Amino acid sequence: MLSISQELVDKIVAHARADHPDEACGVIAGRNGVPERFIQMENAERSPTFYRFDSMEQLRVWNEMYGRDEEPVVIYHSHTATEAYPSRTDVSYASEPEAHYVLVSTRDEDKVEFRSYRILEGEITEEEVRFLP
Repeated sequence: MLSISQELVDKIVAHARADHPDEACGVIAGRNGVPERFIQMENAERSPTFYRFDSMEQLRVWNEMYGRDEEPVVIYHSHTATEAYPSRTDVSYASEPEAHYVLVSTRDEDKVEFRSYRILEGEITEEEVRFLP
């Protein structure tokens, strides 16, 4: 189960809506599996159907996290025209076995579709999300 503050959820959703029609992406850093620090990243592809972290930005962010004794607790991105479910490409890029992979769909501007998954060795498992005040 992913337990995450409503403040962090709101930041993820705002980023996804701001980058629409392109996919948005980023990380929530934390310690001991607790999501704490929002890190908005650039979608190097600037695409409505695909996202990729810029390799230099990713190296900088991961080095900063490790220097602060943090880990990538949540890796998030948006889908602009489809449901919030990992694509084959998303699964192939899932390289953090302890991370929660959050997807937000921006296909409906009036509805928030926020879902979390564990992706391990190509297997997708949806998990419950508990929103904290």
